[in-house]
This record gives sequence, C-alpha cells and structure tokens, in this order.
Amino acid sequence: MNTDRAREVLFDALGQLAPEVDPAEIDPTAVLRDAADLDSVDFLELVAQLSEAIGVDIREDDYPQLDTIDSAVAFLAARG
Repeated sequence: MNTDRAREVLFDALGQLAPEVDPAEIDPTAVLRDAADLDSVDFLELVAQLSEAIGVDIREDDYPQLDTIDSAVAFLAARG
C-alpha cells in the first residue's frame, strides 16, 4: 500500500470515529489520541477498523506506531 492510500484509510477510519474532527487539520506529528480526542475504546475501534481495512492483525505492541498521523501512515503503508 502506498502512503497516499494509507493516509486515506486512516482518515476514513478517523472520520467514522470522530466525524467532528477534520484529520487533514491535525498536525501530522501530534499525538493522534489527543488531537482527535479519542478515548481508549475509540482507539481500539480505530485499530480494529485499520486492521480490517489492510487485512492484517495489528497487535498491541504495534500501537505505539499509531501515535501520530505520520507514524500511522508509515505503519499502514509498510503493512498493507
């Protein structure tokens, strides 16, 4: 998966979980949970949606790689 598609997958998932947030306006290096106001349950739902979208299980030890938009896009691009 290329980075543009990975960003699209991430933004689609964020849009479903936090429709009031425009992912394009989030600083790509900011902590995603804080910037999108995601609680623990929301974050787990985000992980589930991303996992389904790329067809790969995302393990708990991979969660730190989803901390920012930039790191999440790189992770998804590498795994998807």
